[in-house]
Amino acid sequence: MTTLPAGDAARPRGRTRWIVCALLFAAVALSYIDRLVLPTLKPELQARYRWSEQGYADLAIAFQAAYGIAYVLFGRFVDRFGAKIGYAVAVTIWTIGHVAHVLFTSASGMIWARLPLAIGEAGAFPAALAAANEWFPQRERALAIGIFNAGSNVGAILTPLIVPAIAVAFGWRMAFVATGALTALWLAAWLIFYRSPRRHPRVTPEELAWIESDPVPAAQPVRWRTLLRLRQTWAYMLARFMIDPIWWTFLFWLPDFFNRQYGVRMLDFGPPLVAVYVLADVGSIAGGWGSSRLLARGASANRARKTAMAACAVFALPIIFAAQAPGLWWAVVAIGMACACHQGFSANVYAIPGDLFPRGMGGSVIGLGGLAGAIGGMLMAKFAGTILAGVGSYGPIFAVAGCAYFAALLVVHLLIPRYTPVDRERLA
Repeated sequence: MTTLPAGDAARPRGRTRWIVCALLFAAVALSYIDRLVLPTLKPELQARYRWSEQGYADLAIAFQAAYGIAYVLFGRFVDRFGAKIGYAVAVTIWTIGHVAHVLFTSASGMIWARLPLAIGEAGAFPAALAAANEWFPQRERALAIGIFNAGSNVGAILTPLIVPAIAVAFGWRMAFVATGALTALWLAAWLIFYRSPRRHPRVTPEELAWIESDPVPAAQPVRWRTLLRLRQTWAYMLARFMIDPIWWTFLFWLPDFFNRQYGVRMLDFGPPLVAVYVLADVGSIAGGWGSSRLLARGASANRARKTAMAACAVFALPIIFAAQAPGLWWAVVAIGMACACHQGFSANVYAIPGDLFPRGMGGSVIGLGGLAGAIGGMLMAKFAGTILAGVGSYGPIFAVAGCAYFAALLVVHLLIPRYTPVDRERLA
């Protein structure tokens, strides 16, 4: 481990790690653009090709099933081959699936394009988190995660602005082709620029010392059953199981909610969705910054992470009333606050593998968390489809969303009350 020179601990020279963070931000944004093209076009395609609500829900369930299984496999893959190769493979697979949407018109047919999209996108977050663990010490890690996680909101902002315009001007199929081309350009930049900190020519000695200022135990293989015996693993998995479905619901159904509740048409999705995801961007960065700030002031990781999560849980509560909002923009504010709190909460949940597990093991833990989140998302998609087909209201869906963050925080606190790192002897 490199030693920090005296006086340089606060401001190391060199900002290569933030360029890496910017690349991760762009990748997350592009993954969400590609993921959201279909939900944005859903009202138009549903009317044109007569998709049922349950058919669309089944499509979402298939996506999440493939995503969850692939998340586990990619977690192991990233542990073995690293962030650079892991991300490159993931992007290649998801881009092929994304462009393949042009081959289908039925909801059941679209499943065959959604599967490779899901498999490839499942590798994005394990690779991004592995890169964050490699390039950022604990005191900056949640902030870095919050920044690149904000890319999801930028992607969600750009999609309703560019996709309807492309679809109206050139046809809906071109929306998939054009956005897929952007992802291919990012892949080229990733392969050219990314290296580990010690092998990167732009990293200064001071920045390397800062990056390596946390102790880094040697990586070691670990069995699945060993991981599943650990309370830290279950805290991460159950938190993802409870909060991921809420985000999936926003992604898959928000355009439909605005169309159904307020008559917003495809070309008019931009302003409300932009407002929602701008708020989500603020929340993502604020959630990571908040806990990083507490750590910088000497708070324990336990206090810093859980304080940030608690604040997010409180401010997410207005989502419960979104379906009864007196007007579109009241609903936008309530949903936007919930999205902001989700992203801030997530930035701290995503820090758990890096905080509590030895490096080289995080991808496996992240994979298990992704699987748990996808299972929760499948259940939520089935619930949403059933509620919308039967009751016809988003009220019960938003009520579940409002309670999820308190439940997740309670589980995390009960399982890891002191936020204690894994005892390496238990991994033998």
